[in-house]
Amino acid sequence: MENVQFETEIKISEKAASEVKNIMNENNVPENYGLRVGVKGGGCSGLTYTLGFDAETKEGDTIIEQKGVKLFVDGKSLFYLSGTELDFTDGLNGKGFVFNNPNATKTCGCGESFSV
Repeated sequence: MENVQFETEIKISEKAASEVKNIMNENNVPENYGLRVGVKGGGCSGLTYTLGFDAETKEGDTIIEQKGVKLFVDGKSLFYLSGTELDFTDGLNGKGFVFNNPNATKTCGCGESFSV
């Protein structure tokens, strides 16, 4: 069963929301799609972040709508991502989405994997 929330467990920065919208426009992703945010096993620290567009929610998903972007998060991922801010950087160290995760006790050098 779906759980629509407006007080979010995961936040998205203005910069990240803008970049998600740009990517959707450039790739003709329909407006009803959402950004699936999650974690899976792997990476040098044990868990790795995942991002992708999805047409619909799945059973157990939490839907977070913020700054004009819909995020779909499965229950297992929400456990690891609660309190996280999804940001976007285009600085000297590279361009891409960044997860500012207060639950991560260890991260790898590239910032794409973590452990709790």
